[in-house]
Amino acid sequence: MKPSELRSKSRDELTKELESLLKAQFGLRMQLATQQLSNTSQKRKVRRDIARIRTVLREKAEQ
Repeated sequence: MKPSELRSKSRDELTKELESLLKAQFGLRMQLATQQLSNTSQKRKVRRDIARIRTVLREKAEQ
């Protein structure tokens, strides 16, 4: 997910996206704990997407 794509979305869309990514992150953590996660790079991608969305939300809040 690119930051330019995120900046074009509204705050509501970003918060919905953030909620879904947080749920996905929780699911990945549970899979990792039960040793069912085969692709561990997914966890890193989700974490970085969450950080990108939070950054864009902060930028929008300052404006």
